[in-house]
Amino acid sequence: MNMERILSMLGLAHKAGRVEIGEEPVGSSARAKKARVILVASDAAAGSVRRAMSFANTGSCLCLVIPAQKDELGRALGRTSCAMAAVTDVGFADAIARKLAALDPERFESAAGRIAIKAQRARERRQEQLNHEKNLRTGKKKVEKPAPPDKKRQAEEEKAPAPGQKKNTRPGPKERSAAARQRQKSQARARFAGSRPVKKGKGSGRKDR
Repeated sequence: MNMERILSMLGLAHKAGRVEIGEEPVGSSARAKKARVILVASDAAAGSVRRAMSFANTGSCLCLVIPAQKDELGRALGRTSCAMAAVTDVGFADAIARKLAALDPERFESAAGRIAIKAQRARERRQEQLNHEKNLRTGKKKVEKPAPPDKKRQAEEEKAPAPGQKKNTRPGPKERSAAARQRQKSQARARFAGSRPVKKGKGSGRKDR
């Protein structure tokens, strides 16, 4: 693996609009959390390297000083010279980091592993998004958990007798009062069961003289 192939892949990422070139664009992309890896030329000034490292800390990404000089990096990106560039696509960043690790494992293998983890997470999120969009198109709804019963229903279930347990048949106040009235009526009918009915008329038949 030579550096020319790595720079060629960087050029493809630039043509796809996934590379920011120069100090100011790199800093802006890092602050916006869009930079995935910042590449710095081997002969860049010490101040440029420090600023690139600071951008990487701000954007929570990696900063790699690659074995390519400013003019080589610039030609790959259509410029005469370039001290730093930021790759904003995690797929391109992962591929470039892997090639750098193959070129110099001691310097770039650890960084390539970290970027690979980020790339895997990005692919998983993308796949979840695609599955969600597919479910929306096909009308498949997400399985929802059953809603918990309301308090009233839960109280009724708690009062219900357990299997094999007799239900409480003790009458309430309304049932007891209705039963008492029924007993009074029955007792009254039994008391006057043998008596003759009183005739309605002008009296007992006795006339006053």
